[in-house]
Amino acid sequence: MGFEDMLASAGRHGRTSGALVMGGSRHRTIAAASPSAVSAASGSGLVGTVLAHGVTQGTVKLRATGRTDVIVGTLPFAPGGSTGWHYHHGQLLTVVTSGTLTRTLQDRSVEVTPAGSVFIEPSGPEHRHIGRNTGSVPVVLYVTYLLPHGSPLAVNTEAPTWFDE
Repeated sequence: MGFEDMLASAGRHGRTSGALVMGGSRHRTIAAASPSAVSAASGSGLVGTVLAHGVTQGTVKLRATGRTDVIVGTLPFAPGGSTGWHYHHGQLLTVVTSGTLTRTLQDRSVEVTPAGSVFIEPSGPEHRHIGRNTGSVPVVLYVTYLLPHGSPLAVNTEAPTWFDE
């Protein structure tokens, strides 16, 4: 059974409202709203769990070359919490499942991403940024890292000289 079948089964049983499905015909990635069981309509011995759900605002393009570490994790942080300034050696696909994440980027732009949204973080030191929870509820991120094999999850860096927290 493929992910599409699992998602269709979950939708018929009211367990999730949809999913982001990406990839070619042989490989799929899913992200959905909250942890929920996804059972098979046919087959046996398979029960999946949808961890997070977000909706993109347009086309999503991910790219990885060479040996790539694919790591999935959750990043919860309390109101007032911050990631500190950092960058990544590879792309990240992030689903915000709770709260609102505010990111200040290297170019001084600010992106505000509410729960239910998805964003891609580009790679490289020219894309350093800081993520902050300026709200009153915890921010929870489900992050899929696509990193060159052996790379750290993030590289901490100094804040730009123009940044005044």
